[in-house]
Amino acid sequence: MFKKDMHISLLLDFYGDILSERRRELTGLYYNDDLSLSEIAEISGISRQGVRDAVKKSEAELLNLEEKLGLAGRYEELRVQLANISRELGSIELEDEVKENRLKSIAKELSELNI
Repeated sequence: MFKKDMHISLLLDFYGDILSERRRELTGLYYNDDLSLSEIAEISGISRQGVRDAVKKSEAELLNLEEKLGLAGRYEELRVQLANISRELGSIELEDEVKENRLKSIAKELSELNI
């Protein structure tokens, strides 16, 4: 049995539409729905080995796309940077209460972004 790499789930979100519908479905069942290879084989009507092969091919393709395009990595970097900016803005205290409240409002808006 091979260990699940949750990074693949993120890559599936970014690049999943590039995979064939069948491979996207099987890989999604494995990573996003946390089903075992045997459970997926039973649902899909193919062998456990067939499911494993499809998932491994999908993993390789997703990792290759990320290596070339780097979208998921850039997304993660941006998410961390925005969290840091939000935290810093929220900690700033000014003599001017209006400006301080505005900065805290911006920090709150940044923290609520769905990225």
